[in-house]
Amino acid sequence: MTHDIALHHIDDALLVAEKPAGLLSVPGRLPENQDCLVSRLQAVHPDVLTVHRLDQVTSGLMLYARGRTVQAALSAQFEQRRVGKRYEAVVEGMVEDDAGEIALPLICDWPNRPKQKVDHEHGKPALTRWRVLARDAAAGRTRVELDPITGRSHQLRLHMASLGHPIAGDVLYGAAPAARVHLHACRLAFVHPATGAAMMFASSCPF
Repeated sequence: MTHDIALHHIDDALLVAEKPAGLLSVPGRLPENQDCLVSRLQAVHPDVLTVHRLDQVTSGLMLYARGRTVQAALSAQFEQRRVGKRYEAVVEGMVEDDAGEIALPLICDWPNRPKQKVDHEHGKPALTRWRVLARDAAAGRTRVELDPITGRSHQLRLHMASLGHPIAGDVLYGAAPAARVHLHACRLAFVHPATGAAMMFASSCPF
């Protein structure tokens, strides 16, 4: 079951894996949603534990702990925003500015879950920085680099849609259907909890 999962790094404390688009990060509630990245990894490495998640539609780098102590240490880095995360996306339309940031508070759109919505009264603060990488006038799309300063559910997807530029393929947030949602976790940087070494991993964008 792990033959299609690329490992970027593995040692006694942690591993970095690449999640394919369409695969859950963790098991879902329903029996048919039990196949996921962490269960595939645990089939080979039983001590692997979840630290963070990617949406099912998103591909890219994920960090896993091996054991509870490392899980707590890595989770603290995420909570303290000391983990560097960068994504690459293709969005619909031609983004006019070259860079910017989006600060819109988000909350679950409960009747339409898992969809999220902007809520200035009850939402949790969310901040995304973005930068244009390329514009494709013929396709009517823009390639962007995204830095989520906070880590809210669906943050990048909803923030880009709020600009009027939903991520290509993201029908949940108003985009036209495509083969996949064009969102990829391309960079992950953190401090190794056992050695104190700065770790950085990169994954080339598959679209």
